[in-house]
Parts: sequence; C-alpha cells; structure tokens
Amino acid sequence: MSFRIRQQQFRGPASGPHLLITGGVHGDEFEPIAAIRRLAGMLATINSVSQTPNDSASDNVTLLRGTVTLVPCVNEDAFLLGSRCAADNLDLARTCPGRPDGSVTEQVAHDLSQLIRTADFYIDLHTGGTEFSILPLSGYVLHSDPGVLEHQRRMASAFQLPLIWGTSPELEGRSLSVARDANVPAIYCEHGGAASCSPAGVVAYVNGCLNVLNLLEMIDRPAADLLVQQFVEDPQPDSGHLQVCNPSPVDGFFEPAVSLGDKIDADAPLGSVIDLCNDETHVVRSQHSGIVLMLRTFPRVRAGDSVGVVLAKESTAGIGP
Repeated sequence: MSFRIRQQQFRGPASGPHLLITGGVHGDEFEPIAAIRRLAGMLATINSVSQTPNDSASDNVTLLRGTVTLVPCVNEDAFLLGSRCAADNLDLARTCPGRPDGSVTEQVAHDLSQLIRTADFYIDLHTGGTEFSILPLSGYVLHSDPGVLEHQRRMASAFQLPLIWGTSPELEGRSLSVARDANVPAIYCEHGGAASCSPAGVVAYVNGCLNVLNLLEMIDRPAADLLVQQFVEDPQPDSGHLQVCNPSPVDGFFEPAVSLGDKIDADAPLGSVIDLCNDETHVVRSQHSGIVLMLRTFPRVRAGDSVGVVLAKESTAGIGP
C-alpha cells in the first residue's frame, strides 16, 4: 500500500503493536509538527540523542518492540498556506475518509484514512491554530466497544495532560471517526495555539507520546508523575465539536471579556463583537456555566464562527480517570 503522505517508520527488534502519531492535520497547528520531528530524531539516533538543558523530553529512546509511524505534517498544502485548510477550503478533519480521485484535501483524507487502518493504536496531535488558544487536553470518542474504550482511557491518562475529555462517538469526517470504525484505539490531544509554537507545548507532546509508548511496552521509561486534574465524559450529541459553540452573530472585531481557564456562569459575557460597518456592539454570552476551555485569540471573526468554548459545569465534577 502506497501513501502520498510523508512518513517515517521505526521498528523495534521484537514484534509488537503499531502506533501511528500524526500532526499537521490542520496547516496552522505548529507544536505537533515540532514535537513529532523531535520524536523522529530521538528514535532515529538510539542512545546518542543530543540533550537540551532542562528539557525532560530530550532523553535517549530505544524502541524495544513494535512499530512507530510518524507523520509530522499530514496537510502539507494547508501548512504552506499558513492556513487551517488547503486551497480547496475543505477541512481535512471533516473530510475523512476522503476520495482517491478528489480534491487535494479529499486525496489526503483518503491516504490518512488508509494509514489509520494499518495501525493498532493512534495519536492525533492538534492545537487551537491561528485563531484560538485551548487548554491542554487528551480526548477520545466514547466508543461502543468496551475494550477499545478502555484502551483509549488508558492512553489519554498516560499522555498526562491536565484534562481528559471523552466525547460523542457520532461526529463524522474526523481522523478519530475513521479509527472508531476500524476499532483502532485512538486519542487526540490539544495544546495552546494562538499562531505560536510554544516550547512548553512541544515538550508536553513529546513526553506524552513517550508515555504512551511506555504504556504499550514499546519502550522502557520511568513512570510519569500524575498530572491529570480533571476527567470528563460527555455523551451528548455534538460534544467535542468545538467550532459550533458560542457563535458570533455578525462579522466583526472580537474583544474577549474572559481569559482561558476562567470560570464563567451561564449567560455571562464571553466577550463582544463590534460590527465595524455601523459600530454596533454585540455581546456573546456563555451558553452554560463552566470553565473557558477554548478562546478566540484572533480578533477578526465571521458570523457563525465560535468565539470560545465553555466546558459545562455539570460535566466537570470528575477528578481522575
């Protein structure tokens, strides 16, 4: 099977699982690209990886068993545009399983879907992109197969980001919906964004991937400290669909009234959108109480686009998986 997606593959001396790790599904998400490139360097140079002071992710890695496939940038066309989407303006994370004879995004979605089906486990790394910042989290779909779901919970816990979020299994077009249909245990991760490439985010992603490799007994690494602070599973339809929450009523200039991580009550202002045509101000109020999970950092907003996401208060009681 041939793929047009650039990938690097590493095999241990003993048989074992196949772990796929992807980044750059959206072209404006940079920490995943940097983290996966660093992982590739660590796996390619056994016991001779150059060390960076105070960088706990820069340790030696010996792959003991199984196969690791790394794709730093799935959506190269979108990356070269500095955009979430490629020139056909299709969101790759809404286009899977794609078509081999379709547009550029449909073809990449087809190849990505084929690659996912070859894996035994899957990690897809994301950020808030150029328009949003998001609290660090590991997520998964609430799979109907108890065995797959348990694998996903363990992977998300091992990744060691502060929030674990299990969401609706019904959303289509995603990398995780392909994994769901193929019964491949899969998690996605979010960290940062705001058109930057945070060094802390890169290190967190490298360490998280190494933790999952250790969980799968593909490498030998000391157990990580427990960093998970919150465990949420929300089976409601559209849970996990971040782009539809708290939409702007008009095109305009967004001014936030909250900060990322703030607690907010239902109907309290998330911020205001100023219509520059008539200087009219529209307040966008939170649809429910909870924690500001994602917040728009790019001031220009289109009508219908999200200005932020609030993790509902009634879904935030659980601490620890």
